Amino acid sequence: MNTIIGALAQPIGWLLTHIYELVGNYGITLIIFTLIAKFCLYPLYAKQIKSTARMAQMQPKMKALQQKYANDKQTLNMKMAELYKEEKFNPAGGCLPLLIQMPIIFGIFALLRNPLAYIHTEQMLFAVHESFLWMMDLCQPDKWILPILAGIATFISFRMTSQQQAAAQPGGMGGMMKMMQYFFPLMIVLMGRTFPAGLTIYWFFGQFIQIFFNLHLNKVREKLRKEGGK
Repeated sequence: MNTIIGALAQPIGWLLTHIYELVGNYGITLIIFTLIAKFCLYPLYAKQIKSTARMAQMQPKMKALQQKYANDKQTLNMKMAELYKEEKFNPAGGCLPLLIQMPIIFGIFALLRNPLAYIHTEQMLFAVHESFLWMMDLCQPDKWILPILAGIATFISFRMTSQQQAAAQPGGMGGMMKMMQYFFPLMIVLMGRTFPAGLTIYWFFGQFIQIFFNLHLNKVREKLRKEGGK
């Protein structure tokens, strides 16, 4: 796994270096880099949301089959496969985008957590220690302001994502998901106080952009729901 992450982190480091050569400020470089990364991953995230919405449309038919063939698992599996084929739905469609995203996200985290392990140009040796706004050294943690901002952005983004998933599941949001929407942002605040400020900048702006993605994808999901109800 470390080999895969390293192989991804190095070309990402090349991109970071070239952005810095254009703008000459490491903090702004990180913001531009975050925008590029999020928009590159957007199609995968959108596909995952659309797959979740399609699953929600199929829930009544799936539930009817489960009730009808509750005592015949073999027939149930066969009928479910026929339903997927009829609806042109791939049940793995929601998982595949997430599996593709994870190594990329790990590569970005590895790079920004320890940039000098993957970036070897003399220019970047100094760049990663630049100041930005109130932060004197982006390789050092910011103890409060940035981690709190990252935690708030994570809470809003995670809550919106959880609500999207709950809408696609009978019974709504589970207890574990409700607990995670508070625990995960708190964990981000605590980790942000130990991570380099550059990594926390990436996370904060990434979650900030994700909020707008979620607003747009909520409209897409609602459109699909209405189309499915016709």
